[in-house]
Amino acid sequence: MKRVYASLSLPDVHHAKNLLASVGIRAMVKNEMLASAIGQLPFADCQPEVWVEDDADAERAARLLAEGPLRPADKGKAWQCGCGEIQEAQFTQCWRCGTDR
Repeated sequence: MKRVYASLSLPDVHHAKNLLASVGIRAMVKNEMLASAIGQLPFADCQPEVWVEDDADAERAARLLAEGPLRPADKGKAWQCGCGEIQEAQFTQCWRCGTDR
């Protein structure tokens, strides 16, 4: 067994497991019940993880998850509103004046 995905978001972990199952990769979720222990146990030991059952599937599974819907978001470039306020890329409306991007 090899770990292919970890997140503090339990829904994301189960979504990753389901994505792998949809392409025929058998996987399981570990540390599902340890979220409540964060702070009392080491952080890295408590986050939910997805492990593939067959080591031969690990590289393919990790690639599918890294390139698919669970890939880290691309921050993009900041933009400047007409009022002069600089906005981070994820915002589509200026916080200062309300103008849309």
